[in-house]
Amino acid sequence: MAMVKIAIDAMGGDFGPAPIVKGAVQALKAERFIPILVGDRKKILSLLPKGYKNNISIVDASDVIDMGDSATDALKRKESSIYKAVDLVRKGEADGVVSAGHSGATMTLATLRMGRLKGVSRPALVTLMPTRTGRRSVLLDVGANVDCDAKNLREFAVMGQYYAQDLLGIEVPSIGLLTNGEEESKGNEVTKAAFKLLKGHEGFKGNVEGSDIFNGSCDVIVCDGFIGNLVLKSSEGVASTISFFIKEYIRKSPVAITGALLMRKVFKLLKKEIDYAEIGGAPLIGINGCAIVSHGKSNPKAVKNAIFQAIRYVDTGVNEHIEKRLAQMAAE
Repeated sequence: MAMVKIAIDAMGGDFGPAPIVKGAVQALKAERFIPILVGDRKKILSLLPKGYKNNISIVDASDVIDMGDSATDALKRKESSIYKAVDLVRKGEADGVVSAGHSGATMTLATLRMGRLKGVSRPALVTLMPTRTGRRSVLLDVGANVDCDAKNLREFAVMGQYYAQDLLGIEVPSIGLLTNGEEESKGNEVTKAAFKLLKGHEGFKGNVEGSDIFNGSCDVIVCDGFIGNLVLKSSEGVASTISFFIKEYIRKSPVAITGALLMRKVFKLLKKEIDYAEIGGAPLIGINGCAIVSHGKSNPKAVKNAIFQAIRYVDTGVNEHIEKRLAQMAAE
C-alpha cells in the first residue's frame, strides 16, 4: 500500500510556521507518511532539524492568507500556501491537506477546488465532543453552512454515521437531530422536515437535546452550521470558565490547596478531554479528498494530531462509503 501524502499549510496559524513545522516533525517520528510542507521555503528550511531535510518535501509559496482576509479572495490568490496545499490534493499529488490558517479560506478552496463527493450537496465541518462515557460524540455541521435545508441535514446524518463507523469504530452509530426537545413535534420547519426524511434510517433515534451531546446517549448529533458553531463556542467558553473558577477557589482557600495537589491528576485528565490539541482539528467531510481544519492557535501537538487524523481519514476509505450509501438512497 502506497504511503499517505499529506500537504501541510506551513504558513497558516497564529504563530507562523514554527509550531507547524515542529508538529510535522513530531508526526514523522511516530508515523510513516510523506509530509509536504507548503510555504516560504527559506523559513521552513531554517526550522527543520538536520536529519529531516531529506524526509520532508517543500512546495514554495510566497503568499499567506491572513485571518482578516475574505474567504472568497482565497480563490484569486494562487500563490498562497493554502491554495497550493489544496491544489496538491486536487492534482492527486497529496491525499489530504491540513491547515491551521484561515478556516473560511480552507473550506472554500477545499470545496471549490477539490469538489464535492457524488451525492453531497454541501460539505460539513465535523468535531468530536467529550462525553461522560469517555467515548466522543460526533457533532456536525459546526460551521461550514449557516443555512441548511432538510436534505442537507439528511446528508450530514449519513456523513456523520460513516465517520463514526470508520474512524471511531462504532458498528451502528446512533444518530440524533439536535432540536429544542425530544418530542417529534419539537423543532423548526427544517428539523421537522429532516425528521421525516430520516425516519427509518439505520441508527436514527429521533430528536435529541443539547445535553445529549455530552452524556454519551447519542453517537452522531446533526444540526446546521449556525447552531453547531454556537454549541462549539459555548462549550469551549463553559469549559474555560469552570477551569477558571476551580483555580480561583483553590487560590483563595488553604484547605483547597491541599486537595488540589491530590486533584492534579484529575485536572490533567480533564484537560485532556477538553483540549482541542488532543483531537487536532475538524475534518471537512463531503469533499473529494481530505481536509482537516485546525485551530489558529494550534501548538505542535495539535498539528501532529491533525496530521494523524488526516492519515486515518484517508486510510479508512470513509469517502467511498459515504458515496455508496448516498447512491443507494438516491435509488430507493
